Amino acid sequence: MPEKRDYYEVLGVQRTAAEDDLKKAYRKLAKKYHPDMNPGDKEAESRFKEANEAYAVLSDPEKRAKYDQYGHAGMDGQGFGFDPSGLNIDLEDIFGSFFGGFGQSSRRRQGPQRGANLKYRMGLDFLEAAFGVEKDITITKEDLCEACRGSGSRDGSTPVPCGACHGTGQVSSRQQTLFGNVMTSRPCPSCGGTGSQIQDPCPECRGSGRKNRSKKLRIKVPAGINDGEMLTMRNEGEPGARGGPPGDLYVEIHIRPHPVFQRQGYDTYCEVPVTFAQAALGGDIEVPTIDGPSTYSLREGTQPEEVLRLRGKGIPHLNRPGQRGDHIVKVTVEIPRHLGGRQKDLLREFESLSQDRQYENRKRFSDRIRDLFRDRP
Repeated sequence: MPEKRDYYEVLGVQRTAAEDDLKKAYRKLAKKYHPDMNPGDKEAESRFKEANEAYAVLSDPEKRAKYDQYGHAGMDGQGFGFDPSGLNIDLEDIFGSFFGGFGQSSRRRQGPQRGANLKYRMGLDFLEAAFGVEKDITITKEDLCEACRGSGSRDGSTPVPCGACHGTGQVSSRQQTLFGNVMTSRPCPSCGGTGSQIQDPCPECRGSGRKNRSKKLRIKVPAGINDGEMLTMRNEGEPGARGGPPGDLYVEIHIRPHPVFQRQGYDTYCEVPVTFAQAALGGDIEVPTIDGPSTYSLREGTQPEEVLRLRGKGIPHLNRPGQRGDHIVKVTVEIPRHLGGRQKDLLREFESLSQDRQYENRKRFSDRIRDLFRDRP
């Protein structure tokens, strides 16, 4: 059985794609591979089903979050497949676009519509992302006008039916197509498809029913979140149209670099310089970790660039309490400068007492050079 492709790859979008981008990508594929447009083409049928499944997951915030974290493994047993009722898209609108529209999709579009999603980029310090934090942010967004409660009319007045469409929100016209004369419908240009007109506009929003305002939100960032990941604030996007639900707010995480630590997955990394004597003789050294300084017993004869691993001293695993990555330490041996006379004498004496077996790398190198030139004239 062929391995499933990544859902984002199927739709041809980035992992940070907004809902509108997902919808546009899905519409394009649905038009291209729909069985009615490709009769008898098994490959097109397979692609159509694959796009349906990808969009069914990624258009649902909960399923998308689970897929982002666990991949296809998180979808096991979910029974995903083509289910038009579960898709957050107007399929009739897609089918109508094949043939110029039959009027039905226009009527559906005038029903409740979900509000637009918003995105906010939040900067975090390295340790804030590691251990979690709560932060207050302020966003400016379009919201329902408080004075008219989104109606657009001055308090006490009500809109009247549109005279151009007689309150239907649509105007119809006859169109000549390959299939003969077809009656098509489109939103009424006079009322914008609402079916009503405001005679006494609200002075606060001038009849739009909406106003820009600032809103303060408290964001709870979980421990272990990584750079580029998203947090979803439900219903904190822009308000819907005609009674539709509001959109969501996506908070994109950006982690500022740390002067000591780096991160790969849930492991942390740093370099620790030691003296020549510490590396040669061994002993306790102080190693920085995200929890604070930690004592490590350096073994005798530690070599430059040697890697030490402190288990469980890395980043806490996201949504897996009690589990943490490791802390990886690279030892760098610093050669002293500006030696005094007595220090130099002691080092010369030390060197005179040293034997080849104490310098394994130097001995191997000398043997290679000797073998290289042994057979030359």
